[in-house]
Amino acid sequence: MADTKREVFLEVKNLRITYETKQGKVKAAENVSFRIHRGEFIGLSGESGCGKTTTALSLMHLLPKEGKVEEGVILFKGENILDYDTKKVEALRWRDISMVFQGAMNALNPVHKAIDQMITALRIHEDVTEQEAKERSLELIKSVGIDPARATSYPHELSGGMKQRLMIALALVCHPSIIIADEPTTALDVMVQAQILDLFNQLRDRTNLSVLLITHDLSVLAETCDRIIIMYAGRIVETGRTDTIFTMPEHPYTKKLISSFPSILVDKEIDFIPGNPPDLINPPSGCRFNPRCDFAVDRCRQEVPPLECENGHCVACWRRHEF
Repeated sequence: MADTKREVFLEVKNLRITYETKQGKVKAAENVSFRIHRGEFIGLSGESGCGKTTTALSLMHLLPKEGKVEEGVILFKGENILDYDTKKVEALRWRDISMVFQGAMNALNPVHKAIDQMITALRIHEDVTEQEAKERSLELIKSVGIDPARATSYPHELSGGMKQRLMIALALVCHPSIIIADEPTTALDVMVQAQILDLFNQLRDRTNLSVLLITHDLSVLAETCDRIIIMYAGRIVETGRTDTIFTMPEHPYTKKLISSFPSILVDKEIDFIPGNPPDLINPPSGCRFNPRCDFAVDRCRQEVPPLECENGHCVACWRRHEF
């Protein structure tokens, strides 16, 4: 019998996404490729503007009108969802792939009560009665740490953290195969954050849920994810097992990210990354990190390094074995 945990649910191949702006074409994502297996937690990290959210939105046909997938495929259970028509896309959302959006304030409908938004999603995608939908919704609302008495509140009557937890409950309501979680714990205090991460882990154990977790918080990735993808300026620069990324990072950007993050476990000097990410309308040639890299040589400035893999650890750097 095949190992269901290794079943590939989602595969992204050579994804290239651009945005049309008055200033020019923004090269938001280039040659992005990765897989998500059944029951696997994948972390996606990098500085703001590196293409994380753009990549995530493309997986559910949610790019804004200025955005366009110019190349690549997104395979869900073997089918390219980029070829789906509107009806198939709407059936896919929430039932198969759902998303916890970064801005819960804007993602929730302000004129509908919290529980009504969940009941609507359930009854659209599943053959359940109003009462069954209500009971399941109340159970989920409670599981994310919200008092069920607040289920009839409107979004503006909830705190920022409560709205974020409601978004998580809404993403879980149809028992999807994959959840894309874009900064799902940013607005939450440490105790509630731990509850939410524990809930995700419980769902993985019970249902083999897969999660693409987007966050700047490296401690969350270290605690939760099986593998980590590091993006910089629209490209993947390093990916591998979580323990490998944190103990043996090989790309200079990954090393800088980890060294700039404080730790309560070890005494270390906090570093920082000088400068800013490049303008993706006119990015630098070669490796896009080269203007901020301490180890860049002429080849780094002239040639784009391929993402080369050794034992599942993939790095896009001409000098990966030199330091």
